[in-house]
Amino acid sequence: MTDQPTKLTVPFDFNAPGKQCDYVRLPHSVHRSAYGWLPLPIVCINHGEGPTILLMSGTHGDEYEGQVTLTRLARELEPQDIAGRVIIFPMANYPAAKAGLRTSPIDDINLNRVFPGDPGGSPTLMIAHFIETVLMKMADFGLDLHSGGSSLHYLPTTVSATYEDETRNHKVREMMQVFGAPHSFFFPRGHAGGGNSNHASERSGMLSFTTEMGGSGTVTPHCLKICSDGVLRVLHHIGILKTSRVPPNDATSRMLHAPTFDYFTYASELGLFEPTVELGDEVKAGDRAGFIHTPETPWQEPTEMTFTSDGLVLCKRIPGRVERGDCLFHLGTDLA
Repeated sequence: MTDQPTKLTVPFDFNAPGKQCDYVRLPHSVHRSAYGWLPLPIVCINHGEGPTILLMSGTHGDEYEGQVTLTRLARELEPQDIAGRVIIFPMANYPAAKAGLRTSPIDDINLNRVFPGDPGGSPTLMIAHFIETVLMKMADFGLDLHSGGSSLHYLPTTVSATYEDETRNHKVREMMQVFGAPHSFFFPRGHAGGGNSNHASERSGMLSFTTEMGGSGTVTPHCLKICSDGVLRVLHHIGILKTSRVPPNDATSRMLHAPTFDYFTYASELGLFEPTVELGDEVKAGDRAGFIHTPETPWQEPTEMTFTSDGLVLCKRIPGRVERGDCLFHLGTDLA
């Protein structure tokens, strides 16, 4: 599908100098609007010679730290500040971001599982195709800013896939250290089946990584500062931002990975989850993760949940009510 043209249109020229703010138009014919389109906000700032970076957030609509970071940057960054081009796409899955949902309320699709998308598919598939075949193709670098959303909370972390190309792995890790999150994490091979933005960026030739900045459906000053400062550090590091606006990161980001999905703990029962560890705890295989209680049958003993690997607790579930298959925790272990 990547060899077919997008049906989304942009009312400005990405190569024109200056700052342009408008909407990507996604055709959307429905009962209330026969010839309508969905407005995906986009900002392009272009000045002088230099690389291009694509900054995205709102891939999942209930993840807010990145959306706040890029909304600020869209207001504050001016052409004279840069050498190159910055493309800001703060509500990548606009229907989901507008509704504050992980998936689109139109087609119930998770944008970060369906790259490269389909130009003739439902809105989320059309957006994925536009991002991979148009925006990513223009960019040398990219950041896709995520957090834990409504169901998870993360320690502030930069995130990447693990690639076959060791040169690419090295360059991504260098950029993650520049970003300056306390932790960096690499998913096991096979995560998302090649359908997330890390895989899309690899296919497009764009050097990129993502973040997980807090979550719980909230915005915290701590995570927001890490996210905002990290974006500015990367912009300066790659030569787009002429003058650094934040100090360099003096600390080393702890590099972690999950070699297998044994580092993820899933609910085995329906009920109310009582965690017995916290984010940042170091745990061992066999340690108790918590209990699942069943108020429907309060006379029954709760189900004890245990970890199946050693590692650092990077991520935990937020809602207390769980169903079988819900992720309760995931761990990371130090990357050799």
